[in-house]
Amino acid sequence: MSVILGYDESPGAVRALRVAVQTAAAFDEPLVLVYGAAAPGGMGEEYRSHLQALRESGRVALQHAVAEAEAAGVPATVEVIDQKPAQALLDAAERHGGRVIVVGSWGESPVRGALLGSTPHKLLHLSPVPVLCVPMAETDD
Repeated sequence: MSVILGYDESPGAVRALRVAVQTAAAFDEPLVLVYGAAAPGGMGEEYRSHLQALRESGRVALQHAVAEAEAAGVPATVEVIDQKPAQALLDAAERHGGRVIVVGSWGESPVRGALLGSTPHKLLHLSPVPVLCVPMAETDD
């Protein structure tokens, strides 16, 4: 089994990384860091350029996350997947025997997430494994 994390270096993802590392350490399981790199459109040179830029951005973001996981003694695997984030996370969870999918939230309203199709909202409705949605704002422990 493994802990799956959607990561893109957004403030919500940075906080989710800390929670995912703690969760993976508690379960003594590897962390799978996933970046969904689906480019808009689907044709032409502009599409290929955009997709390449997204892939490179994902690789850089995931390198930072791997460093944090390794500093905590948690083994990490990286996947840059040419899909939208929610589908990329669902597929990674299936391939890696995900125990839980961890994602950060942007603090948007539930109505906005439902209308615009936020990644956490999609995962909460589609995932066959538990989804841990980490709020962006720190709370008192």
